[in-house]
Amino acid sequence: MARRGWWRFASRVVPFTMRDGMGAAAARGPLFMTKSGPISRMKQRRTHFLPYLLALPIILYETIFLVSPIAQGIYGSFTNIQLASNRPTIWVGLANYARMFADAEFWSSLRVTATFTVLVIVVALGAGLLTALLFNRPFRFRPLARALLMIPWAFPEVPVTMIFIWILNPQFGVVNVLARMIPGVTDNPQWLQVPELAMAWVVLIASWKAFPFYSLVILAALQSVSQELYDAAKVDGANTLQLFQNITLPGIATTLELLVVLASIFSFKQFSIVFLMTGGGPVGATETIVMRIYNAAFRFYDYSYAAAMGVAGFLISLTIAIIFITVQARRAREFA
Repeated sequence: MARRGWWRFASRVVPFTMRDGMGAAAARGPLFMTKSGPISRMKQRRTHFLPYLLALPIILYETIFLVSPIAQGIYGSFTNIQLASNRPTIWVGLANYARMFADAEFWSSLRVTATFTVLVIVVALGAGLLTALLFNRPFRFRPLARALLMIPWAFPEVPVTMIFIWILNPQFGVVNVLARMIPGVTDNPQWLQVPELAMAWVVLIASWKAFPFYSLVILAALQSVSQELYDAAKVDGANTLQLFQNITLPGIATTLELLVVLASIFSFKQFSIVFLMTGGGPVGATETIVMRIYNAAFRFYDYSYAAAMGVAGFLISLTIAIIFITVQARRAREFA
């Protein structure tokens, strides 16, 4: 019985090459006994394909719905597309890009996009940083306040924009009721008909919609900063501003850089809020490059020119991402 028990134990540990013959085992590869049976090299190789099989649906989705439309858009920018006629697609080369560089309205839309992007970054990231600093401090009902903070970000953009349009209505909007309480204001302000006011409201609504996400990310970064650094600085007599400048900002600098890039890309491709609020007006004051592409493609049916502007927007976003990756790689080499 003792020998049987020993052999049962050894059969689970000792390779089959010791019991099955060295020549045959070498031809088949080493086999090992487990409770469920032998495992060969072939079976081990098959398990290596599992991660690729799991990633295959994502790769197919990205290829069909992202890579393929981008490729078609790039190809369409070099052609003359006429969907409403039976004429074949004509290759025009760089004609659409030459037209784009000579188009004053295209450069105007780029200036509007840059203004809108910078304002949203300043307002949204500023509000996100302030709220993150506030919610990082202990106070009563802090978990409830953090949950309520995410409400603007959780709401869909279309209902939120429609509610703000109703609030800004020049006849019965709540904002006009409050504005008439200000001494000297007698007429109903046309919030979305004045170029400066329209841009300001579009920026405020886009920032109000986006800042909770930035606040949540900054809050997570703040909690990763060591409390011992703050305690040591307080012992040395540092005040609140010095703590923020010398400990907080360096501790979350990488996160802020990432959020600047994300805010730039999100603002650059913002469409629904601008489209529903102003449609790019008044007189092009809020016509971003995305609105310009939409108007060219679906109002004037100039698909090839819209594709060329879309490629330009894609290259700008790609450039922003490459700059961020380069800065991060250089910083990683410095700290390595």
